[in-house]
Parts: sequence; structure tokens; C-alpha cells
Amino acid sequence: MATTALSPEQTAGTTEATGTTGEAPARARATPPPPLTHRAPALDGLRTVAILIVILYHLHVPQFEGGFIGVTVFFVLSGFLISTLLLGEHRRTGRIRLGSFWTKRLLRLYPALLALVVVGLLLWNWVGDYKGASFSPGEAAFIALSYTGNLFRSYWDTTQGVFAHTWSLSMEEQFYLVWPPVLVLLFALRAHRRWLMTGLGVVMVGGALAAWMTYRTPGGGSTPDVYFSPVLGIVPLATGCLLALLLDDARVRTWAAGVAGHLGTWIGIGLLAAVQFWIDDDWTQHAWSFGVVLPVTGLISALLIGGLVSVRSPLSVALAWTPMSWFGRRVSYSAYLWHPLVIALLGTFAIGAWGKVWLVGVALLVAVAAAYAVEVPVEKARARIREARRLRASDRAARDTADATA
Repeated sequence: MATTALSPEQTAGTTEATGTTGEAPARARATPPPPLTHRAPALDGLRTVAILIVILYHLHVPQFEGGFIGVTVFFVLSGFLISTLLLGEHRRTGRIRLGSFWTKRLLRLYPALLALVVVGLLLWNWVGDYKGASFSPGEAAFIALSYTGNLFRSYWDTTQGVFAHTWSLSMEEQFYLVWPPVLVLLFALRAHRRWLMTGLGVVMVGGALAAWMTYRTPGGGSTPDVYFSPVLGIVPLATGCLLALLLDDARVRTWAAGVAGHLGTWIGIGLLAAVQFWIDDDWTQHAWSFGVVLPVTGLISALLIGGLVSVRSPLSVALAWTPMSWFGRRVSYSAYLWHPLVIALLGTFAIGAWGKVWLVGVALLVAVAAAYAVEVPVEKARARIREARRLRASDRAARDTADATA
């Protein structure tokens, strides 16, 4: 990839035909696909698949011992979608409004988390010690709400009971705090795209090596502390960022819109399924699970995501099917938040295969109810506020125009 500065004009990825006067039109380059948007229905469907395998993993369903890789898929998706959103904003406006970005993220994610914590505290006597708890209810709630769960789990070998799974939310929120300002700084410095991508590659390789080197064999079947560490968590997030930068380039999009995109789609889903079903119960006992398998899973996820957003295929059509994309867009976050609480509360009653089936059903119903009870009203309130601001701005502009022409 040629060296290009990260300016609005260059990140737009325009490709101009070159040649001397009279050159045959057939030699001109084809118009590249437009820059990607941050929303694709097939990616919402991929969210649905990812959260389902995470739930099956937490229910200890046979053949889903590798279901925890769903979190890796989510991390790659987050890195890709957030970077695509930020690059798009910079392309349109020439800047990135950090305050607006952080406010939107907080309003999108925090109300649902707060609702979970409140309910978890009310049910703490029944569910608080789910998989062990190192803290009092108030301390566990504070850690969840302060987005520091990954730090406590990785560096102090503690857990927050029924809130323990919020470690991954902490990892993502820390990413949201760090990556956008870094991108703003690099835009201001007009950093070369090649150097930025090289830096992300170094972060990915360095994180994988550091995870391998800091691995310590856990006792029993517990998960090693390094799994929750930002050192390992940054690898799939950086992988998603790198994919977004690659696809922000018109030449790469043109290349990916052909055979390469189809290969990425099918090789990606095939390898991801292979990793999922290849991993067995002893994955926690090997350093290479964290230094190789999880980082490679992030690369495989990026390959799949790149294919899904670049070409239309039977897989992208299936994932974009309305129920699949609706669940991923509307319910997947709620499903991740609430399913451990449902398992902790009702898991002892789920006996046999059919017990797990109805428990999954209950978890999904709770997730849908929570999404429409908390997330949807918040989004509607935000939409009303945006519309009111738009109307005020329009009215102010109309008055200013009238005064100027009076």
C-alpha cells in the first residue's frame, strides 16, 4: 500500500485514472466501491451468532468449549465499526468530535448496564456468588459501573460474581477512551497511513507475545488471568482497527469487492467454525491458546468481516436476514448483559439437554424484554432531543435570515 497521509481528501480514497492524452478509455481504472458505512446488516447477524455461542459456552454445552471466541469476534467488530465511524466522520467534516462520540457511547451502553447492576444487587442473595465473588455487593457493583472489571480480574485475580462478565465491557470502554484521541492526534500530525497500520501491527504482535510470556497455568479449570488482561484484549480490537484502515483505501475496497472478498468470507467462516469446534476443555492449560489461538482468531474474524462488508454472498444474505440482523442490532448487547444473571438464577433447574434449551429461551426472552424496557426508551428520548435541537437550530436560522433581509 502506498504511503498516504491521513487527511480528509486522502482518506476519502478516491482513485483517479492516469495516462497520457489519447489513452484508451479501457485502460482507465474502474470506479471503486464507495467508502464503507459503520452499519451492515450482515455484521448484525454475525453479532447474533457470536452471542449465541457465548451463551452456549457459559452453559457448558458439549462441542461449544470454544464458544468464548465469540468475545474475540465482538472485539474485532468493535474495533472495525468504531474506526469506520470515526474515519467517516473525519471524511465528512474534517474533524472528530470526541465529546460527542463519548456521550453517544455512554448513552448507548450505560443505561442497560445500570439496570443490570440494580437487578443484580436486588437478587444478590440468590445470584451474587455465581462463579465466586471476591467483593461485597456494593464493591462488585462499583467495579462493574466504573468499567474496571478487566483490571481487577487480570491484575488482582479477583471476580465480581454475577457481574464478572462485565470485564469485556470494561475492555471496550477503555478502548473507546484511548483510540479516538490517538486517531485525532494522528490526523493532526498528518501521520502516514502506512506508519499507522504498522503501529497497529506492532501492537497486535506485541500483545500476543506479551500474553504468551505472562501466562501462568491456572489451578483447576479456572481461566488464566491473562485472558482478561488489556494486554491480550487490545489484540483483536487493534485487528478491527487495522481492517477499517485497510478498507478505507479505495484500492483495497476494489480488490476486496471481487474474488478476494468471496474467499475472505468463506475461508473466514470455515476457519472460525474450525477453531470453535477444535478447542476443547483443556484450552486454559496452554500458553499458546493466548499467544497464538486467540490472536489468530482475531485475524480470522477480520477476514470474515472484510468479506461480509465487501461482497454479497449466500452467507452475507443469511446473516442479513431480518430476524438475524434485528437480534444482533437490537438484542445482542442485552443478551450478553443478562444471560449470566438468568443462568445464576435458574441454572440449577436446567437438567439435561431440554433444560438447557428452555434456559436459553428464557435468557433470550429476558434479553428482549430488557432491550425494549431500557434501551429503546432511551434511544427514543435521545431522538426526541435531537429533533428538538434541530428544530431550534432551524428556527434560529430562519429568524437570522429574516433579520438580515429586513
